[in-house]
Amino acid sequence: MSKAIELTAEQYKTIIEELIAIIDEGVYIVDKNGIGIHYNKAMSDMEKVNVDDVLGRPFNEAFPDFSMGESTLFGALKKNAPTVKQQQTYKNLYGKEITTINSTIPIVANGETVAALEVAKDITGIRKMSDTLLELQEISMDHSNSDKKNSLENRLPIGQPGIKRYTFSDIYGENIEFKAVINRAKRAAENDASVVIFGETGTGKELLAQSIHFEGRRREKPFLAQNCAAIPETLLEGILFGTSKGAFTGAMDRAGLFEQASGGTLLLDEISAMPYDLQSKLLRVLQESYIRRIGGSKDIPVDVRIIATVNERPEDLIEQGKLRRDLYYRLNVINLSIPPLRERLDDIPVLVEQFLEKHNKKFGKEVYMASDGVIKRLKNYGYPGNVRELENIIEQAVSMIDREHVLTEKLLNMPDALKKAKDSHLTHDPSQPLEEYLAAVERRVLKAAMLEWDGNISKAAESLQIKRQTLQYKLKKYHI
Repeated sequence: MSKAIELTAEQYKTIIEELIAIIDEGVYIVDKNGIGIHYNKAMSDMEKVNVDDVLGRPFNEAFPDFSMGESTLFGALKKNAPTVKQQQTYKNLYGKEITTINSTIPIVANGETVAALEVAKDITGIRKMSDTLLELQEISMDHSNSDKKNSLENRLPIGQPGIKRYTFSDIYGENIEFKAVINRAKRAAENDASVVIFGETGTGKELLAQSIHFEGRRREKPFLAQNCAAIPETLLEGILFGTSKGAFTGAMDRAGLFEQASGGTLLLDEISAMPYDLQSKLLRVLQESYIRRIGGSKDIPVDVRIIATVNERPEDLIEQGKLRRDLYYRLNVINLSIPPLRERLDDIPVLVEQFLEKHNKKFGKEVYMASDGVIKRLKNYGYPGNVRELENIIEQAVSMIDREHVLTEKLLNMPDALKKAKDSHLTHDPSQPLEEYLAAVERRVLKAAMLEWDGNISKAAESLQIKRQTLQYKLKKYHI
């Protein structure tokens, strides 16, 4: 066994400096007197402060906006108190407002606190967007405040403001299993029970959720939606439950989505992306029908119908530890499972007709129908992106059409390899064992998928609706 190499203190220092320089997170280290000794470029870029304005200076001079009582660095140095993922909103040395999520720990040697280390992630843009969305929701009921509403909407990314109202009349399909789901959803609209909607990406989960709300008894009350995967944990809790002034540095008194949606419906999209601890707090709100803002002491009653969506089977999410079992059972009063498009291919003609009509208006075209060849080809595709992908295919075709009134195959822009694998004449030789025949078919389909996606395993696996690891195993098995 080789002898471990002992490093000198200077060598350890060099390693730490190199590590701090290359990581993406901001790092700020102060000595026991609060003097800045390390301040990496990521932190400098995040806080919009020059490195020379921080190094060699006490942290309270480099960031004068902080009071000692609010400073996590002061708490680590003087009280030996660590903080983990704490949100802070503050002004830098030049007066610019910054929002970060910080973790700060004391560095202790021989029983003495000799330094404090802070690691930070910039969420300024996300915080501003979430504040704008909440403020927009607050004034959306006040029609006299249209100027302020327009001003706020201009600060949001394209596509953020306003929720288009969908009802069951906007949902198309004649497939028996699909219609059964829609009929069950219509019955759900007649009551206030919580709903869990399972469906792959692009199957129309939000459309179904809105239909339940806007054709239900709460239709005149708010319908608010929040994607739980789009917001960091610290912000998500405040967005849902609201904040009280002083809850954290820069916090304001602000109602969360539960208060704003009271009397109406709150859609929690991708609920399994919600942190596990926050799922526990959500469960308590559902059981007790009141919320408490972050940092607040007042219990606020709320009357909100919850519709939650997942894009994996709930049982699998529970097994993987992504979804609390008790929360799922509390929400799963009504369960709706939307079949993927590959299981309702008989709806292709109906959907194509609707998408042609929609995008004719959008692009000023006059495409009256799709050819039989187009319908056949569309039915021979697997649709990893489901209905959303089908609409994208039709939208692309209509946008590029000239004066034609019939959509033909030459105008379709879609993957062909899997279609060819399905269309090829695979006949079973009775003298060939079934296992060998099925292996040959599987090998051909896998090879076609890899060719179609230029060897990209992740995309090929998605198109085949199998896990990446499964595809890797099969590629090795068949020597592809």
